[in-house]
Amino acid sequence: MTTTNIKTDEIFKLLMDNYGHQKIALKFQNPFELLIATILSAQCTDKKVNEVTEALFKKYPNPASLGSAKTEDIEVIIRSTGFYHNKAQNIIKTSQIITEEFNGKVPDTINDLLKLSGVARKTANIVLYNGYGIIEGIAVDTHVKRLSNRLGLSDATNPDKIEMDLMQIIPRELWGEITYILITHGRQICDAKKPRHDICFLCDLCPSC
Repeated sequence: MTTTNIKTDEIFKLLMDNYGHQKIALKFQNPFELLIATILSAQCTDKKVNEVTEALFKKYPNPASLGSAKTEDIEVIIRSTGFYHNKAQNIIKTSQIITEEFNGKVPDTINDLLKLSGVARKTANIVLYNGYGIIEGIAVDTHVKRLSNRLGLSDATNPDKIEMDLMQIIPRELWGEITYILITHGRQICDAKKPRHDICFLCDLCPSC
C-alpha cells in the first residue's frame, strides 16, 4: 500500500468516525420529488428548496401535472431559489420527458437520467442513491469539490473528473454517503472563506492546513 493510500484511508476513517452516517437534507416522498428538488437546489440552500417544494408538489404532485404547467406559474413558486427562469424550464421539460418517454417514472439508470433537462452526473447520482438505493458514482457539489482539492484528493476542477478521481480512492460502499459526510465537514469546519483550522481533526493530513 502506498503512502497516498494510507493517507486517504486515514482521512476517510476520521471523517466517518467524527460524522458517522449522514443523509441528504432535501425532503422528498419519491424519486420524482427528489429529482425536482435536486434540480432546484443548484446555488440554493436545502432549507429554501424544502420550503419551495412543499408548495410546488402540493399543486403539481406528479410529472404529468408539472409537465403541463405554464412556465410563468412555476416561476412564481420557485423564484426564491434563484435562476428561476432556467430552473422552471428544466423541471417542466424534464417532467414532460418522464411522462412521454418513461411512462411517468423517473428512470433508474444514469444514462437515462442524463437525458433529462437540467440533469448532470451530480443530480443523477443523488437520485440513484437516495431515490433507488443504487450506487453508481459520487455526487460532486461545491463542498465536495472544495474539500477534494484542499485535502489533496484531486487536483481537478471539473466535477466529473473529480468524481472519477474520488472513485479510485474511496471504497464503493461509501460512494453514496461520502458526499454528505464531506458536505457536513465543509459546513461545520472547512468553510469556503474561513476554514477553521484550529479545530479541524484532519489538519495533520491536510496539505492546506
